[in-house]
Amino acid sequence: MDISAVAPIRVLIADDQRLVRRGLQHILCASPGIVVIGEASDYVGITQVLREQPCDVLILDIAMPDKDGIEILHLLKKREPMLRIMVLSSYGPEQFAVRALKAGAAAYMTKDSTPDELLEAVRVVARGKKYISQNLAESLANHVIHEDELMPHQQLSNREFQTVRMIASGQTRTEIAKNLSISPKTVSVYRSRVFEKMGVRTNAQLTHYAIKHGLLDSVSAWTI
Repeated sequence: MDISAVAPIRVLIADDQRLVRRGLQHILCASPGIVVIGEASDYVGITQVLREQPCDVLILDIAMPDKDGIEILHLLKKREPMLRIMVLSSYGPEQFAVRALKAGAAAYMTKDSTPDELLEAVRVVARGKKYISQNLAESLANHVIHEDELMPHQQLSNREFQTVRMIASGQTRTEIAKNLSISPKTVSVYRSRVFEKMGVRTNAQLTHYAIKHGLLDSVSAWTI
């Protein structure tokens, strides 16, 4: 088969760190059959590129500045259900993989993956399949086997989980309401549910839990 006759895989890179985006672009563009159609550092940037360019695979970070990566997953899958989304995160699979896959991700990879693993995942996902690495498979198996032993934060809904991360990163009720497009009263409801489910009484206790279990971005943790 003439390789030149095969349409290239069109990839959009979404990460809030410019160096990461450039590194990914370098890896992807060096591989035959893959082209990077654009970069984005936030949700607005992602939607803008998608309006202007057809895309086969979106590589998405969890830690985005405007909306949480899981929330972006939900929004994009509603807008473009056929879009194939790979999550590439600094968080281990035990922290976010299950949530990402349930939200519609076709793959979950960590940033310590090798370039070859990344390229293989892009090709697999572009074919409409899910890419499950050995580490992720083990994590998913443990999640199923020990589902009755889940940590408190693993039993939260996605919106409750987002609220935890935002409170722990120092955001006010008004800021959380704005970021999640809900009312401050609804934020208070989520906060009450979170406190009850996690057995904490104050924001300080919640923040301590979030830092201890690696639920915050490194930048957020240092700015608390």
